[in-house]
Amino acid sequence: MQANLQWLDDPEVFRVNQLPAHSDHHYYHDTAEFKTGSRFIKSLNGAWRFNFAKTPAERPVDFYQPDFDATDFDTIQVPGHIELAGYGQIQYINTLYPWEGKIYRRPPYTLNQDQLTPGLFSDAADNTVGSYLKTFDLDDAFKGQRIIIQFQGVEEALYVWLNGHFIGYAEDSFTPSEFDLTPYIQDQGNVLAVRVYKRSTAAFIEDQDMFRFSGIFRDVNILAEPASHITDLDIRPVPNANLKSGELNITTKVTGEPATLALTVKDHDGRVLTSQTQTGSGSVTFDTMLFDQLHLWSPQTPYLYQLTIEVYDADHQLLEVVPYQFGLRTVELRDDKVIYVNNKRLVINGVNRHEWNAHTGRVISMADMRADIQTMLANNINADRTCHYPDQLPWYQLCDEAGIYLMAENNLESHGSWQKMGAIEPSYNVPGDNPHWLAAVIDRARSNYEWFKNHPSIIFWSLGNESYAGEDIAAMQAFYKEHDDSRLVHYEGVVHTPELKDRISDVESRMYEKPQNIVAYLEDNPTKPFLDCEYMHDMGNSLGGMQSYNDLIDKYPMYQGGFIWDFIDQALFVHDPITDQDVLRYGGDFDERHSDYEFSGDGLMFADRTPKPAMQEVKYYYGLHK
Repeated sequence: MQANLQWLDDPEVFRVNQLPAHSDHHYYHDTAEFKTGSRFIKSLNGAWRFNFAKTPAERPVDFYQPDFDATDFDTIQVPGHIELAGYGQIQYINTLYPWEGKIYRRPPYTLNQDQLTPGLFSDAADNTVGSYLKTFDLDDAFKGQRIIIQFQGVEEALYVWLNGHFIGYAEDSFTPSEFDLTPYIQDQGNVLAVRVYKRSTAAFIEDQDMFRFSGIFRDVNILAEPASHITDLDIRPVPNANLKSGELNITTKVTGEPATLALTVKDHDGRVLTSQTQTGSGSVTFDTMLFDQLHLWSPQTPYLYQLTIEVYDADHQLLEVVPYQFGLRTVELRDDKVIYVNNKRLVINGVNRHEWNAHTGRVISMADMRADIQTMLANNINADRTCHYPDQLPWYQLCDEAGIYLMAENNLESHGSWQKMGAIEPSYNVPGDNPHWLAAVIDRARSNYEWFKNHPSIIFWSLGNESYAGEDIAAMQAFYKEHDDSRLVHYEGVVHTPELKDRISDVESRMYEKPQNIVAYLEDNPTKPFLDCEYMHDMGNSLGGMQSYNDLIDKYPMYQGGFIWDFIDQALFVHDPITDQDVLRYGGDFDERHSDYEFSGDGLMFADRTPKPAMQEVKYYYGLHK
């Protein structure tokens, strides 16, 4: 198969040769590698050769050929945003598409045109292109193994070649994309070529309120898989109604040769609670395991059990070890229309959190993530909505450990397709009821579910943000309901299509609703509990009046709190030649037009992670309902 530039124009082409999404487990050769690092992973982060083209027509067409002369290529750091490396235009936008007022575009298969638009992005004057090259050798532990490449985040459309051979294509910017390199891998001198287009049809459904960047902005790794390998781990811990006992069901997917899987579960103190052995390949399911005297996971006591699976070949040689921490908790929406976690009414003291670093944009470090966790714990914040995309893989484990509830959101926002300059006008809304966009959004739901399904911190799946509503989003909800009965589903945009409320969202979710309107809803025989998915909007000298919302918690059990918009300002440090100091610049400060200007600065913290005075208000009121 050859790469096709026209895939950029077609919403029905969003993954080519991409491996299926799976659980986010790690694997090691033996337990000693838990501390030293797995021999089966090799980072390709660092310096890459790089070419920037302003349009697809100007790209170096054959750059992926092994004999291509790249002496005139620049160097760029991976992970990183192309724009922050000095190429292209930095631009901050809230609701509109970046090209509005400059280029006329409508999503394919809308406005009663059952057709594509040739050259919509493949021959576009505003579609910048980054061409990346990386040469690498295989470590000894990789030789003779199946070799996978994993891109944890690439914005927005990704083409991959190895040693001149086309490998695959992917679009979802915020979930990992993996491809099999094995047929074309060499022990030495591998030439990896990656082409990243800033825009494709995915741009219509990645219209989040944020700075618009492009490039390889999360880690890149190559992975070696032993002869028998656990590719997926599905952990289903279920407490009984008494919350004192329960059961554990585990299913794995094993590729390669049949193997013996030796499972052990330990408590937090290292005591063995159960062990079991199964043999097979493909889908391997362990017998149900029963537990007494459970420790439940909650924000107050985020108790985690330790699961370990050792994989042995036919000669009982150890091939790999898979560890995973899991927790037990219940999430119920009862007949009284109130959500309970572990038999206690749920109160969300939440924030919406963009991933952000004032120096590197959405390229964030473990130190950034740990700092954010500590800020949440120090200020009585017990919940995070991953607005408006899946976060980096470690974030979910950190929330498990810290006891932070998660509303895990899909990478979906099509704001510009239905709201124009404040007016609701959904004539070309996507995904809507459009069958040509259905597969793409279901795939995003599937990726979000498969990667993060084992995390007890996730109590809601969120179908996306500000994308109106229609049959496609109803189908996303059906996907989650079919695959997971241990969590609830959230979506706010169905407020615009009340006829779909019985098929979309387990909660009545609204943005910035006035307290008196919430009262009117709660006193009018409501069918669902109420949740503020965004409220307060901490911009400038705001967040006053928080008590009005806090009072609702005490008076109405069906009011279950909300998520403040938002956690951290989006602003970038720029060196000011006048003062000779690094200063923070917001939207509109980069000569971008159009822009939504300082609207990027509405966090509880400044972009350098200094808390704003409003954080004191949050700490006080959130502390009243811990």
